Amino acid sequence: MRSFRDRDFVKTTEGFFFCVVGSIHPLDRVISYIKYIPADLGIWGNKENKFERILKNYTIPDLLKTFQFIEKKYPQYLFHSPKDNITITAVPHNYIQTHFMPEKKLEKLRQASELDTLQEKLIRFTKFLEETSGVSQKSFGVTGSLLLDIHQPSFSDIDVIVYGKKESWALKDALTTNRKSKSNMKYLEGKALQDWSLKKSKYYPLTTKEAMKLYERKWNIGFFEDKYVSIHPVKIESEVTEKYEEKNYIPYGQVKLKAVVDDNIDSLFLPATYLIKDVEFLSSQQLENVTEIVTYESLYDSLAENGEKIEVKGKLEKIIEKRKNRQHYRVVVGSAEGKGLEYIKLVK
Repeated sequence: MRSFRDRDFVKTTEGFFFCVVGSIHPLDRVISYIKYIPADLGIWGNKENKFERILKNYTIPDLLKTFQFIEKKYPQYLFHSPKDNITITAVPHNYIQTHFMPEKKLEKLRQASELDTLQEKLIRFTKFLEETSGVSQKSFGVTGSLLLDIHQPSFSDIDVIVYGKKESWALKDALTTNRKSKSNMKYLEGKALQDWSLKKSKYYPLTTKEAMKLYERKWNIGFFEDKYVSIHPVKIESEVTEKYEEKNYIPYGQVKLKAVVDDNIDSLFLPATYLIKDVEFLSSQQLENVTEIVTYESLYDSLAENGEKIEVKGKLEKIIEKRKNRQHYRVVVGSAEGKGLEYIKLVK
């Protein structure tokens, strides 16, 4: 059965568009963040239905601003997660008007007789990805404003989904191998790279130089036919082994550490997870059995290879696995408590 997957969208009874986060949800709600709301002067949509983007940037401070908007007028979308010990936004099932599925939208566009210029470019881009990687067209989808039919060809981006672990790694390997060749997908360079790095340094605890170095690991952000494109790997149901409330997470405050990446197989997905070893605390707290780094910041996905050392600042949490009767620790990068100051960096 097709459940709610990462980067699906749901439309609420008020006409709000929420983007789904991850693939593990409570039985009666969908964990998600609000992105578009109806607005008379909105620049997304059409003459009859206009929308504005309430989440201006994908940063923790901007996300917290949307929480304030929700808390004041629509508290039904706030949810205190007992397993995570945090308050997040999650849409109750009975407030969902429409569930938007990226793969179904892309299939519909492929069969359409009339497309606008951005939709045509999307079809050409996904065909290029298929031919480059050998991944089946059934494994792709489209998210963002194109999924919702509120895009504007003049300024909207193209955000593509690739489904499945095997398929995602195959696509990453193909694009990484062809990165410096005369490929149809162009990566940021020159002024475009400088502008991207400068913007990241304003919103994240990175220098411009560190942001540039980080982009060298980015295989899923670039340009296709002069249009900004992004690619987002998403697991399918059979690959999501955890159920909601099987684990509890207890916060222990902020820490800084260095560690060696032991397994990065889940580093492409949201949340991006790095299993680690040889942990060295840089803060005063010293603990055994810190096993993983987890981040909901897409900036830090696909960052480190196995055997590489990383420096991390984030929220330390104890993981209690009920089914296995096991306890260990993780560090979360991109927590609300971190207020945008958490990070993952490569250590030479």
